[in-house]
Amino acid sequence: MVQFAISQLDPTQEWNLGDLYQSFDDPTLNTDLETLQQQAARFREQYRGQVEDLSPEQVATCLQTLEVIYQTSGYLYAFPALTFAADTRNTTAKQMQDKLLEAITGIENQLLFFDLELKALDDAQFAALIAAPALQTYRHYFANIAKFRAHTLSEAVEQTRNQDSLTGRQAFINLRSVHLGEQEYPPVTTPDGKTASTEAELGALLFHPDATVRFNAYASVRQVMQQHNSLYGYILSTIAQDHKLENQLRGYDSTLHKQLLADEVSEPVFRAIMDGTEARFDLWQRYYTLKGQALGQKIRTCDVYAPWASEPVEPLPYAAGVETLLAAIAEFDVNYARRAEEFFLNRWVDAKVRPGKRGGAFCWYAHGKHSYLLLSYTEDYNSLFTLAHEMGHGLHFAWIGDRQSYFNSNPPMILAEIASTFNELLLLDYLLKQAGDNPALKKSLITRQLEDQLNLLFRQSTISRLELAIHDRAQAGSFDAAFVNQQWRSLYENLCSDAVEVLPEHDFDWARIGHIYFKPYYCYQYTASNIVSLACYQKYLEVGKDFIPGYLELLSAGGSQDQVQALRDYVDVDLENPATIAAALKYVEGLLDQLQATL
Repeated sequence: MVQFAISQLDPTQEWNLGDLYQSFDDPTLNTDLETLQQQAARFREQYRGQVEDLSPEQVATCLQTLEVIYQTSGYLYAFPALTFAADTRNTTAKQMQDKLLEAITGIENQLLFFDLELKALDDAQFAALIAAPALQTYRHYFANIAKFRAHTLSEAVEQTRNQDSLTGRQAFINLRSVHLGEQEYPPVTTPDGKTASTEAELGALLFHPDATVRFNAYASVRQVMQQHNSLYGYILSTIAQDHKLENQLRGYDSTLHKQLLADEVSEPVFRAIMDGTEARFDLWQRYYTLKGQALGQKIRTCDVYAPWASEPVEPLPYAAGVETLLAAIAEFDVNYARRAEEFFLNRWVDAKVRPGKRGGAFCWYAHGKHSYLLLSYTEDYNSLFTLAHEMGHGLHFAWIGDRQSYFNSNPPMILAEIASTFNELLLLDYLLKQAGDNPALKKSLITRQLEDQLNLLFRQSTISRLELAIHDRAQAGSFDAAFVNQQWRSLYENLCSDAVEVLPEHDFDWARIGHIYFKPYYCYQYTASNIVSLACYQKYLEVGKDFIPGYLELLSAGGSQDQVQALRDYVDVDLENPATIAAALKYVEGLLDQLQATL
C-alpha cells in the first residue's frame, strides 16, 4: 500500500500564497508591476506597425516575450483575487484587486496591437505563419486567432472595450460577488444542537436526514436570494445587455455563437447535447420517483440530496478525507497520486469553512507555478467529492505545465472538466470497494453517483437552457428578475414533471449560479465533459493500465490541439458521434436499474 505524509497536513486548512507574493506590502509585487509596464512599452515601441514584416522566427520570439509578460501579470492578479476569494470581507484585498486589474488592463492595451495586426494579415501571410516550422507549437493558437479575425475591431475600440470592462460588465460581475459575500444567512439549528449559518454549512444540511432541517437550510439561502431578487436580476440583465452590444459591435450572430467559438464547440454538437439530454428527462423523473417512494414522501426541490438511509453516515474529518482521496488516485497511478499529495504538503488548498469565504469551489492555475484549490470542507462525502473534483483540475494543469507554454496552457472547456469528473469516478469505485459489508454506505455512494450524474446531465444543461432564454430576451431589450424567476420555474417544472415538487423558493435559486454571470453557456460544458468523462472511464475499465499513457497525453495537450480530434487520437472517444451521448445516458439508466433491483 502506498504511504502518504498525512501527518504533515496543515491543521488550519488554509492555503499559503507565498509562491505568488508574501503580502500586499511585498516589494516584489510593485517591482513586477513596474517591470511589466516597461516591458510592454518597449514591446509596443519595437513592434507596433511592423508585424506584417516579421519573419516566422521573429513572430515566435514575440510570442515568447508576450507569454512571459502575461504569465507574470497572472501572478499579480491572482494574489489579491485569491486573497479576496478566501475572505470577501477583506476590503484591502478588494482594493488591491481593483488596482491591479486596472494596471493589467493598461498593460494589455499596450500589447493589443500585436494580436490585431496578426489578425489583419492577408490570407496568404497568415497561412504562411501557420505552416512555418518555427511556429508549429503555436499552430492551434493561430487556428483560434483565425476564427476571430472577422470579429476584431480597431485598436482604439478594442482598448476602449478593455477599459470599459473595469466599470462595465466586469464591474457588475464583481458587484454581485461582493454583495453575495456580505450576506448573512438566517441560522439553522439541527436536532443535535449544531447551528449552521454560512452558505457552505447550510448547503451541507441539504444532505441531512431530517426533512425539516433540509427545508430550513434550503429556505435560509433562498430567502436572501429573494430579498435581493431585483438587484441580481438587474445585474444579470445588464451583463446580458453588454454581451448583446458586444455581439453587435463584433458581428456575432448571438452570445451563443460568440461563446461556442471560444469553447471550440460546433453548434450542432451543442444542440445534440441539449436535445439528447432533454429527450431523457424521464431518467431524472424515474430516479426521484423511486426516491420519493423509498422516503415515503413527495420529493421537493429541497430534498433532492436527502439521504436514502435513515442512519446518518459518519462524519469524515479532513485528514481522513485527504488520505482516502490519495489512496483512490494511487490505485489509478502512483505518480498521479504523488502529484496530488504535493497540493496538501505545500498548502495549495484552502478548505476551511469560515464566514465571508466565497461560496462554491474552484481551481486557479498560475502558469509556471501550480494551481490553488478552494472549497469549504464540511466533513462529509459531498465535500470529499468536491475535493476530488477540484484536485482533478489541479492535476490536469500540473500535466499541462510540464508540456505547454502559456498560450497553449488553457484547455477548451470540455477537456478542462474531464480530469475532474474522472477523479470523482475513481473515488467512487474506491469507496465502493472499501465499503465492504456496509450496505448503508454503499447505497449512499451509489445514489450519490446517480445524483451527480443527473445533476451534470440534466441540471447543468437546464442552466444553459435558462441562458438561451435570457440572451434571446436580451436581444429585444432589458428584462427584470420576474422574467428570470418565471423562466427558471418553467424549465424546472418541465424537468421535474410530477416527480419533484418545485418549491416557491426555487424561483430565486438562479441567483446563486455564478457561471451565468461570469461566463455565458459554461454549464452545458459540464454536461458535455461528463459525457466524454464517462466514455473515458469506460475505456479505462475495458483496457486497464494501458489506458493511462493516452489519458495523460490528453491532459498534457492543454490548449495546443483541437479538442474533438485530441479525444479521438488519445483516448478513442468521438464527441461528434451521437452514440457517445447515448452511451452516457445508458450508463445512468444502468445505474437506475441496479438501484431499483435493490429496492
